[in-house]
Formats: sequence, structure tokens, C-alpha cells
Amino acid sequence: MAALSVLQVLVAAGRPFGRLVWGGRHEVLPRRLRVGSAVSVVLYAAFSWLVLARSGVLPGGDAPGVGVGTWVLVAYLVLGVAVNGVSRSRPERLVRTPVVAVLAGCALVVALEV
Repeated sequence: MAALSVLQVLVAAGRPFGRLVWGGRHEVLPRRLRVGSAVSVVLYAAFSWLVLARSGVLPGGDAPGVGVGTWVLVAYLVLGVAVNGVSRSRPERLVRTPVVAVLAGCALVVALEV
């Protein structure tokens, strides 16, 4: 998740890694997609907190909604595997699909084990 956050920060800052995000249509993202990348970083932080709390690394794992939120995250990541897997961008398919698959697997383990 940290690596994805770094990637999103870089593309939000205008670095030329746009082929790895948002369908890969732009080398440098336009403003609206840069904003989307910045929002993604905030979501990734929330996702990370959710998994770490659910696994007991951070406090709050017993809070209402954390268990359900973890399963929603698993579903979101599985959907992300499918979406990245059919991307028109070859770099996005080759890089993001396996990364998101690993994240989905990790989130599934946490959801099942707790």
C-alpha cells in the first residue's frame, strides 16, 4: 500500500508515470486525475489503518464496522484486480494487477483470521 501511495503522490505531483494509473491514457496526468490520485493516497491510508486495526497491530480493531469494512476492502481489491487486468495500458496490467492481487490476498487473510 505504501508503494502505491508513493506512485499516486508522484503522479499527483505531475511526474510522468501516468501509464501505470487511471487506465494509462496519459503519461502526465491532467489536473482532475491528479486530484483523484491525491484522494487515492488518503483512501490508501484509511485502508491501511483498517487492515492494521483488524489484525491487532493498531488499536480499534474491535470498533463497530471494522470487520465489515475489511470485507468491503477485500471486495474492492478483488474488483481492482479485474479492472487492472483488463486495462488498455499494458504497463498497468503488468504492474498493478499482481500488486493489487497480493493486496487482495493479504486483506483476505486478515479478514478470515480475525
